Amino acid sequence: MSTDAMPLRVVIAPDSFKGSLSATDAAAAIAQGWLSERPQDTLTRIPLADGGEGTLDAIAAAVPAAIWRSAGAVTGPDGRPTEGRWLELPGRVAVVELAQCSGLPLMSSLDPLGASTVGLGEVIQAALDAGAQSLIVGLGGSASTDGGAGALQALGLRVTDAADQPVARGGGALASAHAIDRSTLRPPPPGGVTLLSDVTAPLLGPTGAAAVFGPQKGASAAEVRMLEAALSRWAELLGEDPGVPGSGAAGGTGYGFLAAWRAVIRPGAQHIARLSGLPDALERADLLITGEGSFDATSFTGKAVGEALTLADRLGVATGVIAGRVGAGQFSAGRVVGADAGDDAAGRPGWALSLSDTAGSPDAAMAEPVRWLRTTASVAARDHAHPAPRPLDQ
Repeated sequence: MSTDAMPLRVVIAPDSFKGSLSATDAAAAIAQGWLSERPQDTLTRIPLADGGEGTLDAIAAAVPAAIWRSAGAVTGPDGRPTEGRWLELPGRVAVVELAQCSGLPLMSSLDPLGASTVGLGEVIQAALDAGAQSLIVGLGGSASTDGGAGALQALGLRVTDAADQPVARGGGALASAHAIDRSTLRPPPPGGVTLLSDVTAPLLGPTGAAAVFGPQKGASAAEVRMLEAALSRWAELLGEDPGVPGSGAAGGTGYGFLAAWRAVIRPGAQHIARLSGLPDALERADLLITGEGSFDATSFTGKAVGEALTLADRLGVATGVIAGRVGAGQFSAGRVVGADAGDDAAGRPGWALSLSDTAGSPDAAMAEPVRWLRTTASVAARDHAHPAPRPLDQ
């Protein structure tokens, strides 16, 4: 334990460790491990998210007046019931997280053509029934590639085939869509709809919803082609530009709400970072520690960790990462490879530590994530707590 070193002001701002820990629990474990070595330091915990899994938790932690609300049992992505939840913020703002009710972990088995976002629409319906005047929807972690059709159908949009029968759920069924009827679609709340996305993907094409994210949801090459054709048909019916950045988010759900409800797509990581007070906290910090399940090049493509690191870099704050896994080729076990490489290293952390390395294997780290987060944080405090503290009046 180090007690004679000059105290540091440390901001601990991780994303969730998907499948293991919420961002709130990860921040608590890192703080415990750090303080075991450096009890003299002042720590500020700010759980982060980027619109995907953990968005509700991060916003609840950032807004003391937030109230959890239940939507009751809603339709999960594979048709089985699941519990729906949303947050009520001051000003009658509702926050809904797609991953919470229509996320990939809720699937009993992968179904790239049949999974749907019906549950998302049902949670939104509950929020509007409760009097929400504006809506924030966190996109990310989707199990489906249905263009948001399931959610919009739950909100009253009628999508029919050539025989004037409702099309089945799931992205694959959209290939048979012949017409849509907006007359029964519930209108958006008067305060508007904001979509928080961690990607800038368009709906269609080689960088679109089906091609890039379909395989992550179990789609074969043939199924990716089927989903691409189905989303193309969906775009023809709704009539909005499928090339809008972010419209491919959450299996094209961004596109569905953009086209049907005139929703606005915003970078989720930036929005939540501002809401949580991260910029102000970093203005007064000596060190930022962030983290997530897997830290690699994709962390800098709109994700919460990349946003936090880039912001700290702009402010001249030293940074480090504690992750379940650290991607090979870019980061060493301690110092970042190429950290003196000029612009190529912009936003890169001064060090990155892996729970898998500390625990001895990914399986060991996954089995006891709290234990290994604490242990890795104590190692970081012992070996990497060397930034020069800023003057206390800054």
